[in-house]
Amino acid sequence: MSNVDFSYRYLFPMTKRTDGEKGIGLFLLFVLLLAFAAVALALMAQDPAEPMVLGILALLSVVGVFSLFAGAVGILHFGHTTVQNDLTKNYADFLSEGLFITTLDGTILYANEAYFHLLDADVNTAPPSVEQAFAGHISVSDQIFRLSRAALRGEPWIEEFCISGFSKSKSYAAYHKILVPSSIAQSQKIPSSLFSSQSTSGTRSDFCEDESADVMRWFRISVDPLPENNALGMHEPHIVWRICDITGERNRQEDTFNKLQEAIDYLDHAPAGFFSADTNGRIKYMNATLAKWLKRDLADVATSQLDVLDIFYGESGELLLRQTPEKTVGNDSHALQDMEMDLVCADGTSVPVRLLHQVGGLHGHTGQTRTLVLNRSHGSENAENVRAAEVRFSRFFHSAPIAIATIDEHGRIGSTNAAFAKLFSVGNGLQVVEGMSIFDLVNGSDREELVQHMAMAKAGQVLGAPIDITLGLEGDRSGRLFVSPIERGYNDREAAIVYAIDTTEQKALEVQIAQSQKMQAVGQLAGGIAHDFNNVLTAIIGFSDLLLGNHRPTDPAFKDIMNIKQNANRAASLVRQLLAFSRQQTLRPEVLNLNDVLSDLSILLGRLLGEKVKLKVAHCRDLWLVKADSTQLQQVIVNLCVNARDAMPGGGLLSIKTRNLSEADCRNLANSTIEPAEYVVMDVEDTGTGIPEENLEKIFEPFFSTKEVGKGTGLGLSTVYGIVKQTGGYIFPESEMGKGTTFRIYLPRHIEVVEEVNTPQKSEKREKPRDLTGSGSVLLVEDEEAVRSFAARALTARGYQVLEASSGVEALSVIEEHDGDVDLIVSDVVMPEMDGPTLLRELRKVRKDIKIIFISGYAEDAFRKNLDEDEKFAFLPKPFSLKQLAAAVKETLQG
Repeated sequence: MSNVDFSYRYLFPMTKRTDGEKGIGLFLLFVLLLAFAAVALALMAQDPAEPMVLGILALLSVVGVFSLFAGAVGILHFGHTTVQNDLTKNYADFLSEGLFITTLDGTILYANEAYFHLLDADVNTAPPSVEQAFAGHISVSDQIFRLSRAALRGEPWIEEFCISGFSKSKSYAAYHKILVPSSIAQSQKIPSSLFSSQSTSGTRSDFCEDESADVMRWFRISVDPLPENNALGMHEPHIVWRICDITGERNRQEDTFNKLQEAIDYLDHAPAGFFSADTNGRIKYMNATLAKWLKRDLADVATSQLDVLDIFYGESGELLLRQTPEKTVGNDSHALQDMEMDLVCADGTSVPVRLLHQVGGLHGHTGQTRTLVLNRSHGSENAENVRAAEVRFSRFFHSAPIAIATIDEHGRIGSTNAAFAKLFSVGNGLQVVEGMSIFDLVNGSDREELVQHMAMAKAGQVLGAPIDITLGLEGDRSGRLFVSPIERGYNDREAAIVYAIDTTEQKALEVQIAQSQKMQAVGQLAGGIAHDFNNVLTAIIGFSDLLLGNHRPTDPAFKDIMNIKQNANRAASLVRQLLAFSRQQTLRPEVLNLNDVLSDLSILLGRLLGEKVKLKVAHCRDLWLVKADSTQLQQVIVNLCVNARDAMPGGGLLSIKTRNLSEADCRNLANSTIEPAEYVVMDVEDTGTGIPEENLEKIFEPFFSTKEVGKGTGLGLSTVYGIVKQTGGYIFPESEMGKGTTFRIYLPRHIEVVEEVNTPQKSEKREKPRDLTGSGSVLLVEDEEAVRSFAARALTARGYQVLEASSGVEALSVIEEHDGDVDLIVSDVVMPEMDGPTLLRELRKVRKDIKIIFISGYAEDAFRKNLDEDEKFAFLPKPFSLKQLAAAVKETLQG
């Protein structure tokens, strides 16, 4: 083992220069000087040498006497080693943790006494290295290896590990002894007396535990590099090792952990439930008792991110999430709240509970909640009947879907349920809290009525009429309040109970139903007028044809008769528009592609719009098919385009776009009146003046028009509405003043079946036979005498035998009394006593093959549902001309 000479400033010197070594040098020098002096005196003569010898002897005598006195008083020490840097070395020697210094190659230069005792090593032997001390413990070989590698690299490192079979010394009295191996002491010639303290009484508590050899012990070993420093006498780097027994520290940590586990176990199995949630309502802790009540697995609760709203019935959990500064107490926590609610179990059942709820806080910031849960279910406690009634009331109060709040005589809000807080918070930007005035929650126009009701409630008067109020900052929501007085003896602070319900959806439905009923009523009125007017027009057109047949074009009266017929035809066109609005017109539906219809109309639309209006058509690729009457659909497009043109007197842009709308997208539409399905959508958008908001609900009404007198009939948009509705679609206007209007039409998608013919049906246009005369017996059944008279004369003039009847009952009698067969029946649909379909069913009982033509001002579909599905008949809509009647009769008879 090498001996290194460290400076006195070095922290842990191993070997020291002694005063004895210095004294030997001085002694030899002194001897040489004496020898030199003796030789010199011998060579000198006796006379001059004698005084010098006496002087030298006197000097040596003085030095000797001084040395004796100095040695006696301790000024001089003879034969003792003086160790430098005693304070630093004493600190290292008296450390409670083991400390030793090695070179990079592992040579131990210094070890304190604590190191020997921690490793149970003999202090009189050479100190063992860490590898040697723990060589028999394979479980810590990895940690020791990492420490050795770090020491070899000169890097700091620390390891903690636990081993068994490492017993501590019971006690030792000489803890202050400096532990230096005897081999080192002998090599340095250090007296053993220097390695002991004058006072060695007492023991160290860390090392006086009486433990067996198999006791588990924890060690912490660290490695720190000590760089070389030539100025301090260190000519190579060294390693400082520290070893500490941390068994007591670990035991204290284990005790603390066990106590914490016991506390958690006590809380988990407490007879009351407990949970804590963060500010977002996420449950951070729930004890086992509450998890058992909720029939949830405690492990799943910790990993499933359970929310407060997930364990409360209805919207009761909202009350726990609403905290306000008025309920805080200082800066530490919110006030304690006592609530009765229902919890929801994992299987959907409910548990009535009482909550003691508090929200933690620090320096004004809201923290996590602390909620104690008491089970109120049957059998959980033997409460009094009054308490049970209170629990049931609280459950009903907080679980009620109707908003409820108690109000004092000044209008301040007391207790509220979750429904009340939600009703008045949504859209108001307010948070309903206890102590707030209820008058601040309603708009100014409704406040006066509420004040009157509160005054009457304060006086104890029972109020029956509710108060309709407007909610929301923008007034887009509505509600209804019911104020009920409270008996003053019950609670002097509470004057009334306010019940509130949200009527926003109800009001919207009422408006929609009212609009629908109005349109339906107007449609029924228009249809009834059209039907009766059709009979009049039929007679006018028919008799005009009879007169024209008796007058030549050169006759003066011929032109007047033609004017009568032309105006009757114009009136018939208006009637058809009324029937279209009332959805009672006759449609000939066919499978169409809306893009093809727009392409066919593009040239016509260009002429109608003129030069000032630019037309832009955007076709959707792969547009779905629809089933509609092609002629009526063209009329819809033309009417909308003409209206758009009139709304852009200075010119503008008219855009027509088509697109597909899936069922999923349809469900996401803001308009709830559209039944979810697949639709083909057509948008007709202009950049005109726009439609005032007050007129949007009236534009589809017949005869409503904003145009000047004489420039419109008011039936254009009503006709569009009727055709779209009869086709099974929807139409909605959107307009903004000064920017334009958009009419959005939704037509149901048509999916063809295999059996269906893909070629579209052509509009039924009869080719008029040149010869309209015929023969046979025709029964004419019509309750309108003018129509029946005209038709009878017209058919008689064409060679038919005509029988007349004013009703279905009379028609059966005529057939029964007539000699011979009736070849054809021409019957009105709507008649008194017996209508046309009923007449046909009666006739089929005796005549299976009889032919019939129905004439009516209503659509064919209006009465077809009253007949058998396989029933065959012809149909002639009113009004009709003489030629149309004669042609229909001849075609039907000819089959």
